[in-house]
Amino acid sequence: MGLAEALKDDTKKTAIIDDAIKLVDDEVASKSGISGFAVKKGYDAVKSIKPGFVREAVERLLPDMAVKVEPLWNDGKKSGQPRAHLEKNKAQVADALLSVTDAKVEHAKSGLVKSTYKMLRGSAKKHVEEAIPRLGGLLEKHAG
Repeated sequence: MGLAEALKDDTKKTAIIDDAIKLVDDEVASKSGISGFAVKKGYDAVKSIKPGFVREAVERLLPDMAVKVEPLWNDGKKSGQPRAHLEKNKAQVADALLSVTDAKVEHAKSGLVKSTYKMLRGSAKKHVEEAIPRLGGLLEKHAG
């Protein structure tokens, strides 16, 4: 069963979303240096200003992201090393995932959302690529 299919089961969906939120939390916590400090402070600010925002965002984005990443995961499964395949193709995986957020922001009504996203988009690919090992773990657990 793939991740997109697993998300149709409410019990599995809750577990997948919980693990995806943990992935985001762990990724943010792992950031270091000046840019890491900024990422952590921004993340904390968003969570304090709008509790539940991260869960809402994950719930909204995950189904489309699952559809985008599943072909890459399945390609890796054919070789018997799906996690290694994702890591080897991290730029392609990041582009696939970011295409979902790009499309969502394109249709956003808020100018603030659009301008903030545009400002952060340049560094987003690097951060997504750094999260690929954790993403591989999530997929291994929930998509087999």
